[in-house]
Amino acid sequence: MFDPIIEFFERIFNAIGRGIGVVVSVILWPFVTMAGWYQRRGFMLKAIVGGFVLILVGLYGYFFWQTQVWSGFDPEYPSKRETMAVTPGTKQADGTCSPSAMVSVTSDLIDFNVNQNAWISSMILYKAGLFGVEWDHTPYFDNKAAFQRGVNQAIRRTTVEFVDTLGRVRGTSQVDGDLQDARGAMQFDEYTWYLSWPFLPKTPTPTFYRSAIDDLQAFNTRLNNCEAIYDARTDNLVQFLDRIASDVGSTSAILRDRSENYNGGWFDTRADDRFWFSYGQLYGYYGILKATREDFRDVVVQRNLGELWDDMDEQLSSALKIQPMVISNGNESGWIMPTHLATMGFYVLRFRSNLVEIRGILDR
Repeated sequence: MFDPIIEFFERIFNAIGRGIGVVVSVILWPFVTMAGWYQRRGFMLKAIVGGFVLILVGLYGYFFWQTQVWSGFDPEYPSKRETMAVTPGTKQADGTCSPSAMVSVTSDLIDFNVNQNAWISSMILYKAGLFGVEWDHTPYFDNKAAFQRGVNQAIRRTTVEFVDTLGRVRGTSQVDGDLQDARGAMQFDEYTWYLSWPFLPKTPTPTFYRSAIDDLQAFNTRLNNCEAIYDARTDNLVQFLDRIASDVGSTSAILRDRSENYNGGWFDTRADDRFWFSYGQLYGYYGILKATREDFRDVVVQRNLGELWDDMDEQLSSALKIQPMVISNGNESGWIMPTHLATMGFYVLRFRSNLVEIRGILDR
């Protein structure tokens, strides 16, 4: 009685097995063909091809390691650094002036991106992609790159403010050379390797970013020696918060667009890029804004912003606790696949509303 049913399922499973066999055969065919070709070659050609394959395997091993291991990653890093004593530029009893916490944290974030970790976006295998497909368009090996670019976005925004407002008096004095050099280095393209088309030598991206570390540290050394200017005024803080609010507002729009128009759940191959970029951006701003509170301590106390700033720090800390293994862009009304982009977007908007509220109080 059950024989027809059993035979039906046997046919289905046999068909599935044959289908899997065909897929595996197609995948292995190039390697089997190359192995046969390699065995028929002479010693010299074998040595050349074998050396090339070993180099390629080594590069991919290094690439895999660097994309999967996040050295120095710590969402609570802002609370573990030493607090600066007084407002930057304030002369102390020993004749020195206090350096800037913002400059110090920004320098540390660049070091985290390019010294403690390899800068993924300009690595040759990242640029090569997966059989010509950009890694950003696949679910593999791109999360760390997107995260680093998010952190870099926060760094770039901050170095611009150093030059335009914080490193000069009321925007009318001479631009600080070290800060200007740091800003210029951080604006460099994020994807440059040692060679560019048509195979001309180039200075790679990490080299420019490392030079920015030296420039920022040089500024802080001069500031510590009372030889530089740091203008921690209320209107400069207002402008900085405005720029950050605009920056994360753009990120929120990107998250909303992806969340509303692409509901592929775990199969949305671009959702992870959007998520980790925004995560990296919040990661960078978390430390920078902690340092901003130190540099503008007098303004924060005078305007009674302590409680609001604590709330903003708490929002950022909560957002950085979201670290899913696989990013899902499910429908917001769905019940099977989660919607990590909508969740991250919620925290980004909360963070932005905190910035707007603080800015409103400062502007009264």
